[in-house]
Amino acid sequence: MKRFSRLFAFVVIILSVASCGKRKEVGDNPFFEPVWETPYGVPPFDRIVPEHYGPAFERGMSLQNEEIAAIVDNVDEPTFENVILAYDNSGELLARVASVFGMIASADTNEQIQALEAEIYPRLAIHDDAIAMNDRLFEKIRSVYDRRHALDLDEEQLRLTEKIYDDFVRSGALLSEDDKTKLKQINEQLSTLSVQFSSNLLAATNAYELLTEAKQLTGVPAIVRDVARQAAKDRGHGDDKFLFTLQRPSMTSLLTYARDRALREEIFKAYLAMCNDGGEWDNNEIIAEIANLRYEKARLLGYDSYAHYVTSNEMASSPEAVYELLDEIWTPALERADDELRRMQRQFRRDEGRDAEFAAWDWWYYAEKVRISDYNIEESDIREYFSLENVKGGIFFLCNRLYGITIRPLKAPVYHSECEVYEVIDNNDEPLGALYMDFHPRDGKEGGAWCGTFVDQSYRDGERVKPVVSIVTNFTRPAGSTPALLTLDEVETFFHEFGHALHSLFADVEYRGLGGVEGDFVELPSQIMENWAFAPDMLKHYAVHYRKGDVMPEILIERINRSKQFNEGFNTTELVAAALSDMDIHSRQSADLSDVAAFEREALVEKRGLIPQIEPRYHYPIFSHIFDGGYAAGYYFYIWAEVLDKDAFQAFVESGDLFDKSTAERFRREILSRGGERDGMDMYRAFRGDDPDKQAMLIARGLADAEPIVEEETEQVVDIPRVDTREAARQRAERSRREREAARLQAEADSLAAAENPTENPVESN
Repeated sequence: MKRFSRLFAFVVIILSVASCGKRKEVGDNPFFEPVWETPYGVPPFDRIVPEHYGPAFERGMSLQNEEIAAIVDNVDEPTFENVILAYDNSGELLARVASVFGMIASADTNEQIQALEAEIYPRLAIHDDAIAMNDRLFEKIRSVYDRRHALDLDEEQLRLTEKIYDDFVRSGALLSEDDKTKLKQINEQLSTLSVQFSSNLLAATNAYELLTEAKQLTGVPAIVRDVARQAAKDRGHGDDKFLFTLQRPSMTSLLTYARDRALREEIFKAYLAMCNDGGEWDNNEIIAEIANLRYEKARLLGYDSYAHYVTSNEMASSPEAVYELLDEIWTPALERADDELRRMQRQFRRDEGRDAEFAAWDWWYYAEKVRISDYNIEESDIREYFSLENVKGGIFFLCNRLYGITIRPLKAPVYHSECEVYEVIDNNDEPLGALYMDFHPRDGKEGGAWCGTFVDQSYRDGERVKPVVSIVTNFTRPAGSTPALLTLDEVETFFHEFGHALHSLFADVEYRGLGGVEGDFVELPSQIMENWAFAPDMLKHYAVHYRKGDVMPEILIERINRSKQFNEGFNTTELVAAALSDMDIHSRQSADLSDVAAFEREALVEKRGLIPQIEPRYHYPIFSHIFDGGYAAGYYFYIWAEVLDKDAFQAFVESGDLFDKSTAERFRREILSRGGERDGMDMYRAFRGDDPDKQAMLIARGLADAEPIVEEETEQVVDIPRVDTREAARQRAERSRREREAARLQAEADSLAAAENPTENPVESN
């Protein structure tokens, strides 16, 4: 899944930045070296061992404390330079070790790293709180803040001053001493619980194995069987077994292709039970405690709920604005999903009998049957055009066409033998940054996909420090002589994460405290890249058969684009269900949550009518985005940013050239390079010239139509998107409910008739 690791939340918390200090302490620990003499200053992974992290964290915290003390003890009048800039420049060593450790803990962990996480993250929370609630430091910051309009600050200096002041207030600087003590205790507890949640999820994921034999895998393509056979062999199960796990590529492959329904049921129920079965890795109590503590934290800081606390600092501004968007999408998405279900049930009943109940583990399998039937597209065949190397080459081509950059292999230290490293050269032939890519699942890697940084862009002595960026995914592995062949979803994920990488690589921000953007803006640079993934001109360039070398034929390109909205009701419903469950648990205005499963069921099924054949994308016990990934009360970010990305992409469409360099240059200048130097909406308006229009998103998801309307005077036909009103959506939902009830009653009548006349052939009731 597309998500950030724990690193991002931590980096935001400590506001760690590059220091102007000149310390030359050098020892055997690579983190103590002032500069890494490696290509692009990448971490010297060939010399870093787990034992280095603890001492580096210790010294990093100590040095930052000294830097904070120097600010506090300075007797000169507080100024931007001796307070704001000095604070912004504090913590160089801590930032360095935190960035590297945070990425490694997510991408290549082990028992030693996990033990260090459990020890160090609570201590880092204490360290951060000691700074954020330092009264003398805050008084100096407030002194500059109160006089900011009289200090002749430029736009970025003013924004940095206001941002740092606001961050301190949001971190509890204005609380009483008693409340500060309570908040510190809460933050320490939350840090500990987050690590426990993550460790449980990784352990549960790694522990599950579903061993099968060849005769059970009817319908499963050869490329999937080859990967499963290799996985069984790698884990010592011999050459005649096939291993499926709860890692996403493995599980969804079985759900999509296996004719054996019992096999699909077994793995899907194991997925639902992950960290949710009362065993040693059960996360329910942890979740309840996290949710209750977050509410208490929000109340201490003066907010009605944790969702109010989070959204007050985002583009959305309030939970009400988030719910308004999600509710507008929910009803038409659920209705569309219900239509998709009825379409699949026809085939399901032919296969399983009239009395069989379509279940959640049937959806992928029968959706694939519908795809083949309606669009003549079989994903196992499509994948042969999407080898990992081809897709990567296509993305490199796109980046060159849009931005003129060149991406080429770089020889540099790696943290795992599977990593690839590249240098990124700008359109003026100047080095832009370095890029790591780590593609395949393994036991030491968290699930999902994310993009992070080992080294953030910054300025040191007037020179731009080049970022070192990393894309981490869990794509299907190669098997034998067959390369890694990506699914359509994996292709889209690759484009998505590369958009995040470009955002970091293009960053050109003077003050590191202005490096971040609002959470509901951060997905714009990533999601806009998805719009090119299956554009015909792009497919013609990179979709090449891995074995034959043939470019994807026009007819297949046409079918892919004709099927863009295939299964979109399901996709949207499971996504919005997860976003709603996230908002619901964080909008609570009490600290009495105990039964996590009952709360989720009430929120989604009883309150909103989620059909039993669809599960939310993530149930709470495995929802790492919100309990271990910085997206608490923020999983809506993806939908919110989709409004931006679909509207922004229209700028390229309107130009008449999807690769228009002038539009791309404007997008880079106004959005990708600016970090958080301006509010997200201001940056968006600077690029687009107006506020975003959500019509493009609704149309793309099939939730609104473009209806031809004739203008009376000119009789010119104009395509104007039609968007359902709330009342119309309500009426359609009620109509859909009545249709489902009528279908149920008809099925009962048919069943009774069949029982009375057992020789009659079953007839499809729908």
